[in-house]
Amino acid sequence: MHLLSASCVCALVISVLLRQVSGLVTVIGLYGETLEIPCNYGAVNAEEDVMITKWKYDKGEGLSGDLLVKRKDHNVSIMTTDEYKGRVSMAAKSSLLLSAAKLSDQRTFTCMVVAGVDITEYPVNVVIQKTPEGLEISDKAEELEIGKLTKLAKCVAKDSNPAVEITWLKNNTTLKADGKGISIQASVLVNDVTGLSTTSSVLEYSAQKEDTDAVFTCSTKNTLAAGIVSSPVTFSITYSTENLILQVTGQDSLVEGDSMTLKCVADGNPAPTAFNFHLKGEMVKVENADSYTITDVSRNTTGEYKCSLVDDPTMEASKAITVNYLDINLIPSGNIVKSAGEALHPNLKIDSSGDTKVSWTKDNVKLDKEPKFAKLTFADSGHYECEVTLGLLNQKASLELTVEGVPVITELTKKRGEDGTHEELICKAEGSPKPAISWSINGTLIDESPFVNGKITQKIRVVPTENLTVSCTVSNELGVATKTINVSSTQTDENDQTKLVVGVVVALIVATLVLGLAYLVYVKKFKQGSWKTGEKENGSSEEEKKLEEKVEENSQKAEV
Repeated sequence: MHLLSASCVCALVISVLLRQVSGLVTVIGLYGETLEIPCNYGAVNAEEDVMITKWKYDKGEGLSGDLLVKRKDHNVSIMTTDEYKGRVSMAAKSSLLLSAAKLSDQRTFTCMVVAGVDITEYPVNVVIQKTPEGLEISDKAEELEIGKLTKLAKCVAKDSNPAVEITWLKNNTTLKADGKGISIQASVLVNDVTGLSTTSSVLEYSAQKEDTDAVFTCSTKNTLAAGIVSSPVTFSITYSTENLILQVTGQDSLVEGDSMTLKCVADGNPAPTAFNFHLKGEMVKVENADSYTITDVSRNTTGEYKCSLVDDPTMEASKAITVNYLDINLIPSGNIVKSAGEALHPNLKIDSSGDTKVSWTKDNVKLDKEPKFAKLTFADSGHYECEVTLGLLNQKASLELTVEGVPVITELTKKRGEDGTHEELICKAEGSPKPAISWSINGTLIDESPFVNGKITQKIRVVPTENLTVSCTVSNELGVATKTINVSSTQTDENDQTKLVVGVVVALIVATLVLGLAYLVYVKKFKQGSWKTGEKENGSSEEEKKLEEKVEENSQKAEV
């Protein structure tokens, strides 16, 4: 079955209403790919009451070309015989498939649907796009001269649609033409056969010193090609030397014995290859290098050093160099022996290249100030050390001070033992050399302290049988000292306690006898009174006998 004949079409036009949907749909396809063009936004369903679906395209000048037609319950029939032959087919929902898309396909394709008595057309505008085949920087300048507007390079984006816009960047920052140091000229060339566009952009640039290590790139910008960036390029920038700098390795920490290297840094490009180094009156020429090394430096190396260009000796740089050193001398030092009461003023002499920090210790304990002694005591004996620092340098000196003298007893005390049966005697002494301690009484040694700072303490236990005077004697090769203390007998105290107890007992016995005698006198008087009254004496006689027995018993106890 063929397409509708002209008479049929006329009849249809008369008998049905031909409608064309307003609003043109645009579909974008990729160059060389297969493009799907929807019919009525993909809303046509073959199962519905659709009699005929036909695709055609606008050939221009009011003419159209048929592509294919699909009748209900029949297969698709390809009608085109021109450039679309073999490139068109129908997909689901009556969509048109167009393979190997090219720029000539940018036109209007129309889907005509016959359903019942209605004929509806759905036009679709097709746009074909293509990303460039890449970005390439060419015609690169060999070198740039400072301050001179020079063609830096050309960036080319080949075969794209639409034509891309090229942007130049320096260190990832966009460059914009300013009519002075930056000029950008862009052009577009269209291929007559493919219709694809090639965009070129030429950058002219006036370089500065800071552009020596600058990285230049170009990038594209269009609907599909946003973010394509070329490979980076750098340029050699030439300029003459304007400044010199003399650098010294380890300048802040040079000490005697170190090596130091002088380096002359020039800001020209290319850099100079020959320099003169001025070493405190001596000039050394160095070629094909920019450094000079001095080994085993000393304090005499300290001074001003210079470097200059061989081609221009007036251009020079200088640097003051200091070699750090530190010498100290402690007077007196070593082992020092002094007598108690003498004065001692240690003198620390420092010879250094800068300000120093001094600290003192005695027996490894930090002192608040430098030791000075107007009158030495035994406690001043010890090991004194000073430490002097200058940066990384460090020096130490020390003296071992011994204060000698005749020993003295600073304290002699006693203390009754906890059990009350002995005395503890404590003798404290000072002197140097170490004094020996002795006592005038035999005792048991309880404790003796270490001999520290000329001091010693000894404690003994004694049990005196009588009151006596005890002496403590301390001695060394320089003299002797003695001190005494009175000590009471612990036995005498016990006898006194016994006598007190006996006295109390005797007093009780005497009191009992007195009471007994008083009672006897009372009884006799009572008897006399009873005779007068005629009372019987039997009771009184019994009481008298009992009293006599009591008195006799007390007398016996008293004798005992």
